[in-house]
Amino acid sequence: MRFSENHDTGQPCLEQVKRGFSVSYRGKILLSRVDPVKQAERVVASSLPLNERTLYLLPSPLLGYGIPLIIEKLPSDSALLCVEADEVLAAFSQKYINALNVAHFGAIHFIQTKSPSALAFFVRKTWGQRRFRRVETLCITGGWQLNAEIYEAQTAALRRVIATEWSNAMTLSKLGRLYIRNAIRNLVSLASCPGVNALSFDGRPVFVLGAGPSLDDFLDNFEQEPPPEGCVVICADTALRPLKERDIKADLVVALESQHWNLRDFSGLGGWHIPLAMDLSALPAVNKVLGGETYFFWTRWTELSLFERLSVLKLLPPELPALGSVGLSAVSLALSLGTGPVFTAGIDFSFTLDKYHCRGSPSHSEALAGHTRFGTIYPAAAFMARHVHGTLRSDPVMKNYRDLFEAEFAGYGRVFAIEGGLPLGVETLSYKEALSTIRKVDFDKLAVSGFPRSDEGCTPKSALIKSFIESELAMLRELLSILKGETGTEHLDFLLDALSYLWAHFPDCAGMGEVHPSSADIAFLKRVRVEIEPFIKTWTSSLKGL
Repeated sequence: MRFSENHDTGQPCLEQVKRGFSVSYRGKILLSRVDPVKQAERVVASSLPLNERTLYLLPSPLLGYGIPLIIEKLPSDSALLCVEADEVLAAFSQKYINALNVAHFGAIHFIQTKSPSALAFFVRKTWGQRRFRRVETLCITGGWQLNAEIYEAQTAALRRVIATEWSNAMTLSKLGRLYIRNAIRNLVSLASCPGVNALSFDGRPVFVLGAGPSLDDFLDNFEQEPPPEGCVVICADTALRPLKERDIKADLVVALESQHWNLRDFSGLGGWHIPLAMDLSALPAVNKVLGGETYFFWTRWTELSLFERLSVLKLLPPELPALGSVGLSAVSLALSLGTGPVFTAGIDFSFTLDKYHCRGSPSHSEALAGHTRFGTIYPAAAFMARHVHGTLRSDPVMKNYRDLFEAEFAGYGRVFAIEGGLPLGVETLSYKEALSTIRKVDFDKLAVSGFPRSDEGCTPKSALIKSFIESELAMLRELLSILKGETGTEHLDFLLDALSYLWAHFPDCAGMGEVHPSSADIAFLKRVRVEIEPFIKTWTSSLKGL
């Protein structure tokens, strides 16, 4: 028996077979001609037992065969997501998936999309962060073969997102407390330092320099044939000393690192008077080294109520995406401050056998200084690299940053990579080709690029920051009083939510937004109690800086 749909019209065709129904579409039979239900269940059974905390991705579910068995065997902390890349098949399948959902109380999620990023967004919106530890694909029907590359890309994207979530959570557990303390200490500097939106590069070409090994060749070319006057040079903090050794003065240096060892990037550069763009969570001491103007931005490393309070008072500087790499942040900053072409150099995400960074960088200088007959300058990482591109080595972390670079910047059309390092997913140019592109820019029609101080008066902003800090201290002291048993608990839940920076770095909370254990959880409250007094000291010390 053949139903009314005809595959010759480009529509799915439902056919009755020996046991159940099969589907034909675009000249292909997508389910078994004999017993499609049993065949689907055999595929599911071959994947049993289903794992905990796993997202099972079912591409092209068609009639939903095998799904009831998946739901029956699915652990409570795992989930099933059906995805269809083909719009026609999605419309065809929807009624069958809806019927199954009614029978299984909405346990099945279904989405039609070809986009890996849209699928990743749907997963995060539906289940939140850190719900799953892995992604597994269940190819039950033949429909997935029609768009196999799309489904593979979607699976890979979901795996990257989940890996990134857990990696970010581990970073937050280790460094989250430091991030917020640095932000508190830097907050008082916002009274006298403007945000990066005080800068503008107009349509001028911008060079963004990292400290990868390829920066050496770029700087050789830069010295021999400097670019036209009017170009802007932005560098990562690690590239500052190599520029100093060649007497090349950057127009702006970007600092992102929160830990104290970041100071070695500025060793010997005191009083060089180079403008600095720094993250609100960066090491506060960096602000005092170069002696030039400082411009702040901030990155949302996690969700905190503190940010919302600062935003309402207009105390936060401009926000940049949290990309985790100073090179990526520098490119993002260049794109946000101008409309001209952006050329990257030394953002390699790779290293050579003898150099992890370029000449003059702190790590390379230290390797040379420590070189003896009994040691070697060759970085140990060069012999453990998993990813090799020609003579270059890389590792999974760098490779992820490379992928993030492409995902963030390839769509702009005005980002170019100067030869060296891993391919970044944007057009690669030689130095001469970059100069040829730059010479097409009419500099006479561009506004003067400058680094003005903010026009805002410092006194009103100082008073606002002082009032804000005093408010934070009042809430901390009230919470401390409650946890000591000195006052009632009616404000406990409110204070725990408002002061989320006390616990956002806890391993069971990191990367979970502002979700925390119940206020009835005594162990959680004891951990919060330990955090309060150090933060009171940090806020008090910051208040003295006004």
